[in-house]
Amino acid sequence: MLIDGQWRDSSSGERMQVLNPATEEVICEVPLATTDDAERALSAADSAFRAWARTPPIERAKFMLAIADGIRDRADELARLVTAEEGKPITEARGEVAGAADFFSYYAGLARSIEGEILASDIADEELWIRRVPHGVVAAIIPWNYPSALTARKIAPAILAGNTVVLKPHEDTPLSALAIGEVIAEVGVPPGVVNIVTGPGETVGAALASSQTTNLVTMTGSVEAGRAVLHSAAENITQVSLELGGKAPFIVLDDADLDVAVRSAVTSRYMNCGQVCISNERTYVHRSVYNEFLERYVECVSELRVGDPTSESTDVGPKVNRQELEKVTSMVDDARSAGANVLIGGRVLTDDEFARGYWYEPTVLTNVDHSMEIMHREIFGPVTPIMPFDEWNSVIELANDSTYGLSAYLFTNDFQRIMRAVNDVRFGELYINRIGPEALQAFHIGYRQSGIGGDDGKHGLDIYLQPQTIYANFSGHAMNHLMPYGEPGLEERGAVERS
Repeated sequence: MLIDGQWRDSSSGERMQVLNPATEEVICEVPLATTDDAERALSAADSAFRAWARTPPIERAKFMLAIADGIRDRADELARLVTAEEGKPITEARGEVAGAADFFSYYAGLARSIEGEILASDIADEELWIRRVPHGVVAAIIPWNYPSALTARKIAPAILAGNTVVLKPHEDTPLSALAIGEVIAEVGVPPGVVNIVTGPGETVGAALASSQTTNLVTMTGSVEAGRAVLHSAAENITQVSLELGGKAPFIVLDDADLDVAVRSAVTSRYMNCGQVCISNERTYVHRSVYNEFLERYVECVSELRVGDPTSESTDVGPKVNRQELEKVTSMVDDARSAGANVLIGGRVLTDDEFARGYWYEPTVLTNVDHSMEIMHREIFGPVTPIMPFDEWNSVIELANDSTYGLSAYLFTNDFQRIMRAVNDVRFGELYINRIGPEALQAFHIGYRQSGIGGDDGKHGLDIYLQPQTIYANFSGHAMNHLMPYGEPGLEERGAVERS
């Protein structure tokens, strides 16, 4: 673990295994942090904060550009680390690592954009300043599905804003964060500015979120984990930013380019084995093109190559762990029992090269409706439920029928319907005739149970800054109406003295 610029073991001496989800082999062991370790990391961040906050943003940016260069120099190594610990196909892992470097470069470019305000006062010889200042110590908690990119997504804006950070990666995928920590240490970021502790969310994450030293908690993960963070942070009324789950509707209208829509829908669903918060979680196709879309979709899914994630030709790798595999299996079995038809897939892969690891066959379900759990609960796996619709109002009602509100997709060439969707679809992000990933300069935000706050862009930077109001009086005398009230006004007294 990286604490105060030093690599440390757990104070208990305990360690935890990191498994390769494709083979179930042990990659290595890392420290199993204790709550005392979490407090030590927070204390280091707190001690480093004052000097780091006083460092000009442009100087902080120089460190960030060096981090970006360091990540790019080690891109292949970092990509293979992502593939080993998370199971992401190597082609996608390379894209993730490139994105991690881009987060540091992008936010370094905002170093001169931190602005305040000066307001006129109601009093002569006075100004009101509204500054944007760092929170202090930021606890950053990330999940397993993008272990490299999410490390950068949290650290980069936080330290550019002048905060110090304690990051806790998911216990299944700590290696990418630790590797980026090595880059951060190598480029000379001052000790304590970035700290990385490894361990379970139930203990280490809770300790970070509940500590009085923590000034802001930023977390990406499940709704259940988000509730736990809110509960822990509530003790000290600590500010929280949460990016949680999604149940993205993917809407295909009758005038859509079906070739583009099909491949986009397939990619959005099966990228990273469906383990993406903005994935196509439920597909709605206009009935007039439903049969053609479905035929093409199933054919495209049947061509996906499942297998060794280190192979350049692999499209879909394993699920990240056994618990996730069993969850997806249970959801498909329940949907089948409720009347869904399995057109392709629908089973755990166990033969030959799949004898070990957490493999689920890419799956397409039809004959689904909104009475089924699979249309409401986040699947986070390689399964597509597809249903037809007839009218615009009905598909909008179906799309909005969700406790989630992160991302939605619309494929149409009708500008009038595009604008209707802009007004009618109640999600934080709407992708029109394209899919993700998100743009660095945009704002990744969810509604309802998909989160509070957000990430990316200048609005993402705002999360890591807080306003401070300064009443700057330069009159040289005290204000009127001070106690004792019966005495002459100090302003008048000062005027007499000046005369």
